[in-house]
Parts: sequence; structure tokens; C-alpha cells
Amino acid sequence: MKIIKIQALRGPNIWSIQRKKLIQMRLDLEEMEQFPTNKIQGFRERIEAMLPSMIEHRCSEGCRGGFFSRVDRGTWMGHVIEHIALEIQTLAGMETGFGRTRETKTPGTYNVVFSYTEENVGLFAAESSVAIAEALIAGKEYDIDADLQKMREIRERVRLGPSTGSIVDEAVSRDIPWIRLGTNSLVQLGYGINQMRFQATITCKTSSIAVDIACNKEQTKKMLENASIPVASGSICVDEESLADVIKKIGYPIVLKPLGGNHGKGASINVTNWEDAVSGLAFAQTYGKRVIVEKFITGFDFRVLVIDNKLVAAAKRVPAHVVGNGVDTIQQLIDTTNLDPRRGYGHENVLTQIDVDRDTEDLLEKLNYTLETIPNNGETVFLKSTANLSTGGTSVDVTDMMHPENIFLAERISRVIGLDVCGVDIMAENLTQPLKENGGVILEVNAAPGFRMHLAPSEGLPRNVAAPVIDMLYPPGKSCRIPIIAVTGTNGKTTTTRLLAHIVKNNGFKVGFTTSDGIYVQNHMMEKGDTTGPLSAEYILRDPTVEFAVLETARGGILRSGLGFSRCDIGIITNIQEDHLGLSDIHTLSDLARVKATVVRSVKKNGWAVLNGDDEHCIKIAKELQCNVAYFSLNENSEFIKKQCAEGKTVAVYENGFITIKKGEWKIRVEKVTLVPLTLGGKAKFMIANVLAATLASYLWGFKTGDISQSLKTFIPSAAQTPGRMNIFEFKKFKVLIDFAHNACGYKGVADYLESVTASKKIGIIAGVGDRRDEDIRECAYLAACMFDHIIIRQEKFLRGRTEEEIINLILEGIKTSGKDVTYEIIPKETEAIKHAINCAEEGSFITALSDVVTNAIEIVQEYLDKENEKETF
Repeated sequence: MKIIKIQALRGPNIWSIQRKKLIQMRLDLEEMEQFPTNKIQGFRERIEAMLPSMIEHRCSEGCRGGFFSRVDRGTWMGHVIEHIALEIQTLAGMETGFGRTRETKTPGTYNVVFSYTEENVGLFAAESSVAIAEALIAGKEYDIDADLQKMREIRERVRLGPSTGSIVDEAVSRDIPWIRLGTNSLVQLGYGINQMRFQATITCKTSSIAVDIACNKEQTKKMLENASIPVASGSICVDEESLADVIKKIGYPIVLKPLGGNHGKGASINVTNWEDAVSGLAFAQTYGKRVIVEKFITGFDFRVLVIDNKLVAAAKRVPAHVVGNGVDTIQQLIDTTNLDPRRGYGHENVLTQIDVDRDTEDLLEKLNYTLETIPNNGETVFLKSTANLSTGGTSVDVTDMMHPENIFLAERISRVIGLDVCGVDIMAENLTQPLKENGGVILEVNAAPGFRMHLAPSEGLPRNVAAPVIDMLYPPGKSCRIPIIAVTGTNGKTTTTRLLAHIVKNNGFKVGFTTSDGIYVQNHMMEKGDTTGPLSAEYILRDPTVEFAVLETARGGILRSGLGFSRCDIGIITNIQEDHLGLSDIHTLSDLARVKATVVRSVKKNGWAVLNGDDEHCIKIAKELQCNVAYFSLNENSEFIKKQCAEGKTVAVYENGFITIKKGEWKIRVEKVTLVPLTLGGKAKFMIANVLAATLASYLWGFKTGDISQSLKTFIPSAAQTPGRMNIFEFKKFKVLIDFAHNACGYKGVADYLESVTASKKIGIIAGVGDRRDEDIRECAYLAACMFDHIIIRQEKFLRGRTEEEIINLILEGIKTSGKDVTYEIIPKETEAIKHAINCAEEGSFITALSDVVTNAIEIVQEYLDKENEKETF
């Protein structure tokens, strides 16, 4: 078997709107296409022996063991690999269960689709599942445990930490979108101007001064002392001399820790002699020059969590330890403890496995123990000096046991230091008594405190401590989203997007939009290029200045990665015409419609899908939608539109020369078409359709018809405003039109406009696109022959796997089928072709350049026009 391509889908996609995180693997079964599972001797027994837990896969049978039943009856290897990929992710601790396997138009080649929780793990699972299947087919041994461990390691390397992950999970449960900013724990919640950011448990509301204070243990201690809050006595030392001075003042036992340390790093606890104190000083100074030395306070280690100045959880932390049984060695007891299913690799489970390190060895040495020592029955042997969960410690929830005086103290500390998310470390015999009565003290105040000990304590009630963080960032009434209008279709996407952005901007919003020529924020180009994919959409949604997003959304990006947003308010399909067929398993207009439908299927339930009422494929799409649907049409009298009006539906139509909104029997005439510059005096019918789509979407959003009308009249088509979209350059003796038309539908639109143009000679500059079907290239050439008197064929770019000669021959075949008496010439380079046409233009000529590189064409024509104007000036 051969893997052709593996890709990760990250947003709503053709397979599922709800399940955004999918791996799509294109797999050629090669000779295995002839061998379903029931023809492979012993396959069922081998797969069940290797992966017995797959008995739980119900598959299409809908019952336990359903998948194995399919294997018995015979199923193809693509389907088997889908199930293996899901199972090995689950076995590695990432439970997931959605899958689809579909044969493509190429016999023996399948799209194997399955869900993932971590993208890099999903990509690994795709390759691993094929390797496992091949081993099962051949009856060879396979080390599946090695793959599972590798997947866990990948997950730990790329996953969000437990604290960050809990906040993201809480946000998702509240339908708040999120974007990971980079590969660390920096996360954006919400979109555009309504976004909030956090990293671990530091939020965009966290005071940087408060973080600096908390990271400076000396400063923290002074501020707490000044606020009459009990702290351990001690001071700062930088060398052995200052260490001796501190010990002389406070006496043994002591604690040493780096001044700017965290998570217990560099700390030495319960030091009782000078030799260990010097060693502890050296250890702490590996993390920082200045070391804080404090009196060691006996008692239990507590962590209290305060969020938005309110106490939300408290836990007693116990360092990693083992309890002797009088039989096993310490190492054996550690191994047994690590078998606890609650313990896992890194942060995968509630508890972390206990590892032996320098701290462990030092503690054992103080007891004159080694890893081979056998502790007495019932003897507790501590293996870490700090109680961090990340080093194998455990936690016990004591939130409900806190004395009101201690709650008041903790909440006051958060205000004294100024932290919105604050972890307070307390050493005391208990929290049921006020600290001033039991002698407890505050050890530290932590910025970015970990949540895991509260989310999943080893004993006691779990606390959803992520919820108050979201409550703080998004209090009731605060929106997390911005309006999104997404535009797709075969032709007209960019023009419709730009017109909508113009309308939105004129209504007072700071608008961000993406098009096939660039990313724009408030009409300022941020990035140049074809920016109609999910990364470009995300670029706009990440921008903190954007209040409204209008996103052109093309076929390629949807197929490659899915949508760049979780849902939109309005989705528009301008039309579905033949283009890009034969690529990426899209062979028919129905296939293409399925891709385009992804946009309107992502519209929120009370949002609107704006569809072309003159397009049968758009009408079919509407039947599967869960949102509101409205149509636009160039034909007010079509039976379909009349039926919509009879049912009281809202439509936009072109009637009696007006852009009109209709609902039932009443009409609102928004603007006369001849007063809308984009329609070129009403001569460009396809532009009227674009105007109808934008007008209907704007009206449904809630903009007033008067404001829409004003925007339609002030949107001037030009090389700057709508590059490559019916740009007309008027020379003294002739005119030049540049348009991006590159498919049969686009050519027909230009031809319709040219019928209204009077010219002594109509000249066309055309080219083919190599990755289109032969018949598509021929049809465009045929249409060109029908609308032009003379054709210049140029073909230097977009060969895409073909030769220049091959494409030109297809164009010539198309020209000949027209039967028209049209002349032609071949000038390969576009720049030379345009220059030749202008230099040879007769008076009254009309030159049309149908260009796939509009920037080059515009620059050349504008240069000629500027020279002509300069001559007139002088």
C-alpha cells in the first residue's frame, strides 16, 4: 500500500461541520484492492490478538464487536486502517472515535478520514496504522507499544498544559472560539476586537507589576509583612558569609530557595546543619545568584487559589512518597506506585509518575537509605522535598474546610500583590483554624499557579477552577465574537467581498477582509497574494482592531485545511459553475457544490445563507441547511423566485432596472442599477448579480437600505478598488478591458458585456490554465472566438504539468470549433502580448485582456496610459 498524501483539517470541512479536527489520508491500496479482509488468511485472529480492545468498535453494525463482524464478512483495508488509527490514539490516552473511508474516482485509491485530539499525533497515527495493517497482512511481529509511547511523547511535546487546557475546555463548553498563538501555551479566546489572551494562567488582565512582585520573593515578603500577614522569618543571602549571618539570626531548621524560583526548583527543605546549608546554597544558585533563606516551619503544605479576588479552591499537597511493606525495596515500591492507573507520562493523567533524581537521592542519603533499602512496614519515605504534582506529588481538596478568617486572608493577599489569578502557598497544621492561632505562615505568592491539583485531586472533590477565569474574562453581556460574512462561489467572490467590506466600513465598523489579491484591514493591505484560505481568515480574526470580518473563502483552502473559523453569521454562494473540475477528487458540479456548501453549512442557526436563486446547485444545497435561507436572482419572474415570494420569503431581485429587496408582495427599491458604478451602467449582468448578493446580505445583517444605497453608489470599480474585475482603461483612440475571467462562466459574462460595446475591432488576449480539463480549455477558446475579431494567444505561466505547446494546441482546437472567421497570433509572454495589442490598436478598437496575473497586466496598461496623458499635458 502507498500513502499518497496526508493532510490535517482544522476547521469545518467537507466531512463534518462539528468535527473540525480530522486527518485525511489519500491511500492507494495497490494490490490489496483485490484482497478484502475475508480473503487474507488469519487476518481476523491477528488483528484481534494485537488490538483486542477493538471489540468495542461498533462500526456500521451498531453493536459491540461490529467492526470484527465486518472483518469476518470482508472489508477493504482502507476501512481497517481508519479503525486502527482511531484505536491506537485511544490506547495512547487520546480517546477519539469519528472516521470515514470513501473510495475516490481512482479505483483502489481511498480517502481515509479519522479524528484526532493532537494534530501531530494524528499525522503519526496515519503512518503507523498503515504500517500496522501491513504487518498484520504479512503475519509479521509489530512493536505497537513503541508506537504508543512515541505518540505519548509527541503529545507531551505539543499539547497544551493541564491549566491552559482546562481554560480552553471551559471556553469551548461556552461556545467561545479559541486560537493557539504559536506552539507554546499562548492562547487567544474570541475573535477580533473581542479577543482575550492568556498563557498558562497569566491572562491579559494580569498586572505585570504584580507578576514582578510575586517573582521577587523578598519584595513579596516585605509587602505581606507590612500588611500584617504572617510570613516565615528569614532573609536574602548571596554567599556563605551572608548565609551564616541569616542562620545565626533565625537558627535551624531552614529552607533555601532561589529568589526568583518557581515550581520548587532549586529548593532544599528542612536543612539542619552547616554542611547541608552550604550544599543547598550552591544548588539554589544554579537558578539564580540571590537565595532566600527562611525558617523551616513544620506542618502541611497547602495551596490556595484565588481568582478575581475570590477564593475558588484549596488543596493540601503531599510530596511524592512510598509506604513500606517490610518486603519490597524503595525502587520496587516506586515501580509499584507508578503502576497506579491514575499516574501517567507528563500531564496525561491525574498524577505524574515518580522519577528518581538528585532531590530523591539527597533525601534518601539523609536517611542513610538507598534505592535498595527495604523500609519497615507502614514507614513513609518521602522522595521529593517539594509537593509539586509535576514531580509525583499528590493533592487533597480541602476547600470546604477553610476557616472564614483564612479565606479573608487569602483574598486579601491577592489584592495586596495585585494578581487576578493568584496561588498562595501556606505552611500550617491545618486550614480549619485561623493561621494566627495555629502558627501557620505564608510561604509564597505565585503568579501563573497550576490548576491540576484542583481540577483532579487524588482525594476530595474536583474543582472547576477554569470557570471563574472565563467568568472574569467574559462577564455576562460581553461578546466573544465579531460578525463574520463568508463568501464563496465559482465567480464573483472577490468583487462581492470587496463591495460588502465597503458597505460595512461605511456603516462605521472597522472591517477586515480577505480576497484573492490580499488581506486588508480598513482598506490597508496587510499581505499581498491569494489569501482566501483558512490561515488568512485566522489572520483577520487574530487582529485586535477588527470589528467585522468579510472573508472570501475559496475551494482550495476548504479542501486543504477546512474553514478558518468555527461558524459565520452569513454565508454567501455567488454561483457554482464548471471550474477546477478534475482536481482533488472534484469531478462534477455536484462534487464542487459539496465543497462550497461547507461555508453555508457553517452558518449559525439563526444566521443566513444567501444563495443564487438562478443556480440549480445552490437551490439543492438549501435543502440540507439548518439556518435561514434567502435567494438573489436576476429574474424576478422565475417560477422559483415567485414561489419564494408567495411564501413570504425575503429575496433580492433585479427588476425594472432596480436592485430590489422583496418580501412577499412588497418591494424596497434600493438603487437604480445605472447609478451603481460596479454594473458599468447596467451592462455587466454578472456584476449586477454580485451587487444583489452583497445587498441582500447587508440587508439581512440589519443595515438600512439608505446606507446600502449610498455605499453602492460610492463603490467605484477601478484597478485600485477591484483589480482585475472589469477594469476599463480609456485611451484617446481605443479602450482596454482587464478581467480575471479564467473559466467558461467568466468568459460568458465578459461576452455578455461586450455585446453592448461598439468597437471597430474587438481584440482578445487569452491563455489556458494547465490544470484544467481539456474540454474546459477548448470551451474557453471557443467562447473567445465567438466574442473577438482577433485573438492573441499567450502562454508563459500556469502550465501546471502541461507543456506550452499542448495548451496552445487545445486553444486552437477550441477556436476552430467555433466556425468563426477569427484571426489569431501567438505571443507567449503576457507583457509582450499586451504591448503588441496596444501598439497595433486601431482607432475605435476594444482590447480585452483575460489575465490570470492581473497585477502585471494592470501595471503595463497603466504605464501606457500615463505616457499618453503626459504627451497631452506637454
